[in-house]
Amino acid sequence: MMKEIHITDYNCVTPLGFDVQSNWKALVEGKSGVALHQVSDNLEAFFVSKIDSEKLEEEFNRFFDSAQNDNFTRLEKMFLLSLKPLVERNPILDDTAFILSTTKGNISLLKNKTDLPESVYLSKLAQKLADFFGFKTKPIVVSNACVSGVMAISVAKNMIQAGKHKDAFVIAGDEISEFVISGFNSFQAIGSEPCKPYDKNRNGINLGEATAATYITSTPSENENFRFKILGDSAINDANHISGPSRTGDGLFASIQNAMTEAKVSAEQIDFISAHGTATLYNDEMEAIAFNRMELQNVPLNSMKGYYGHCLGASGLLESIISMESGLHNTLIPSKNFEEMGISQDLNIIKENQSAEIKYILKTASGFGGCNAAIVLEKC
Repeated sequence: MMKEIHITDYNCVTPLGFDVQSNWKALVEGKSGVALHQVSDNLEAFFVSKIDSEKLEEEFNRFFDSAQNDNFTRLEKMFLLSLKPLVERNPILDDTAFILSTTKGNISLLKNKTDLPESVYLSKLAQKLADFFGFKTKPIVVSNACVSGVMAISVAKNMIQAGKHKDAFVIAGDEISEFVISGFNSFQAIGSEPCKPYDKNRNGINLGEATAATYITSTPSENENFRFKILGDSAINDANHISGPSRTGDGLFASIQNAMTEAKVSAEQIDFISAHGTATLYNDEMEAIAFNRMELQNVPLNSMKGYYGHCLGASGLLESIISMESGLHNTLIPSKNFEEMGISQDLNIIKENQSAEIKYILKTASGFGGCNAAIVLEKC
């Protein structure tokens, strides 16, 4: 029998707050971090979800020696702030794993540089963060487009079950950059207004930035009010297209099917789905097809992109954390900006805050290159 794997702690840093409590309060009040920002002098203004840099500096200086300020990039400060409370509450053992999920890391360091700074390499970024907190094991980097955050949870779960590590700290993050904005803009994928996942009038994504961190272990939490298990996971690549999702939802369907099979949970038992929901024409349609193929069309579902934008490597972990908060509070958060169904197959899109008994949560993600991932969480 495989050992049970638990999530016993987590934290996040986003435009809505620098801890989970402030984020949850903002979400319940319907607040969004998405606003019109001038990201750089070379680009027009876009609707993005961006952390206020002055507030970030203030928060960093509250918890870290001001002499360290110049030693870290803006993204690294976000990572340190999200991980610090977890490290203070949970011991780092000799075999504790450190797993970093990110798609672009310190990509902003490349601007106007002829030499490559060391921290631009993802492995070096991970090592810098791990060394700061005193991790003994070699860091693991998960960088698989937009499924990275969900896959990092899966990697931690499977390595602990295989006996490679006793526990793991998983940290995920990306920041808004000119490089990322330009890339998505070249695909004509960025919306001209706050994004509307699954809505008839959606016209593209809003990008966002955040960091999130979680502690994963085979030891159950001593806190009776906070107990979650990772019951099942799966990642499938359908190799459909370098950037476009499968029109039939094959990869996502198989990922969900595998995760639910491992979890021994049926479609009727799933209480809530935290979907990827990017508000692009083809992604939302693909998800609707995959969920219907799994007979999950009646399960309450939301996308968090209307609140946070698409945070790339952070999105899967951040949205998993918010899903667990929903479970703890027995409250479903609406899919912001959704008004009228804009997909060919119906889904049960959450339209307003509502009470619900939540035990089994399905979290999904999809990304470039045909990658798809799913995990099933249980509130114990």
